[in-house]
Amino acid sequence: MIVPVRCFSCGSVIGGAYEKFKERVSKGEDGEKVLDDLHIKKYCCRRMLFSHVDFIDEIMIYKSLK
Repeated sequence: MIVPVRCFSCGSVIGGAYEKFKERVSKGEDGEKVLDDLHIKKYCCRRMLFSHVDFIDEIMIYKSLK
C-alpha cells in the first residue's frame, strides 16, 4: 500500500524517507544502518518503514465494484 506520511504512534513525518530506504536496502545495505543514516531513531517510526509491504501494484489490477 501507500506509505503513511506520518508515524501512527508519534506523528513524526516519515513518508519522505521510504523511497531512499527501499532503494538502499534493495542494493544490499543493512536496514538498520540505512534507518540510522536517514535519522529515523524512534522504534515506532522504524517499524513503520521496516515492516511496510508495497503491494499497491497488485491491488490496482482489480476493477472497482460498482
